[in-house]
Amino acid sequence: MGKYSIEIENFSKSFGNLLAVDNLSFKVNDGEVFAFLGANGSGKTTTIRCLLKIYQKDKGRLTINNEEFSEKLNNKIGYLPEERGLYKGVSVYEILEYTAKLRGLSSDIARRKSNEYLEYVGMIEHKNKKVSQLSSGMQQKVQLGTALIHNPEILILDEPFKGLDPVNRQLFIDIFVERAKKGTTILYSTHVIDEAQKMADSLLIIKDGKRLEYGKVNDVRKKYGSDNIIIEFDGKIPDKETKLYSSVITNKRIEITPNKGIKTEEILTQIIKNGTKILKMELDYPSLNQIFINLMKD
Repeated sequence: MGKYSIEIENFSKSFGNLLAVDNLSFKVNDGEVFAFLGANGSGKTTTIRCLLKIYQKDKGRLTINNEEFSEKLNNKIGYLPEERGLYKGVSVYEILEYTAKLRGLSSDIARRKSNEYLEYVGMIEHKNKKVSQLSSGMQQKVQLGTALIHNPEILILDEPFKGLDPVNRQLFIDIFVERAKKGTTILYSTHVIDEAQKMADSLLIIKDGKRLEYGKVNDVRKKYGSDNIIIEFDGKIPDKETKLYSSVITNKRIEITPNKGIKTEEILTQIIKNGTKILKMELDYPSLNQIFINLMKD
């Protein structure tokens, strides 16, 4: 791609004695989906706020389209803050229409876009409700709408899946992927790792403000091996750890990392003897979820 929408170089930020971000560098390519991953308190929100000059940096260079953030970039950027910032006493429709106008859309287009968005996310019948009357998931949909309504070139989203159930998470994954296909650059932070593997082109993992991993999603996954066994199962839950393997178990799915020199067949035999029914099996690189869990442990 070659052109970078967002560049962060040698960036650090402290709050008193706490070093929140430590000499962080990364680039987001024009038109890609970039996942910014880390546990709560790892420095993701601080980085985003400094990029948008909500906080002031201590040192480093943070640019959007090769310049530091200023008000003139507002119409090109859609920003979703981590905390909801909606006026509780205003209707859903009014917030979207107002935001669209604020971002430079005419009254007619603002009205049309607001109705289209509410129709698309299944909230048209709630358009006249006040924000205070909405569930947290619905409020998140409205907040996302304020970031998306003006069809920005760049989306910067801090924990966009917060408060959303699995159906609505998938709805927004589809929206973000569709926007990216049309050329929108998306930087989003999350600690929900499964989504990143589905939709991100590149990623950054940070811990305690320091960069741990960075690069194309599959390049990072390849680094951690190529012979993980992913099994969907029924019946008895397999052992989490044996002499043959270690694993991560989520619901009725186990992701197994074989110990050195152990063959897939030996592991499958052990699991079947354990009384587990294998419904589906595949070999793959380690998932981002497993890599993330292991990195956070170290």
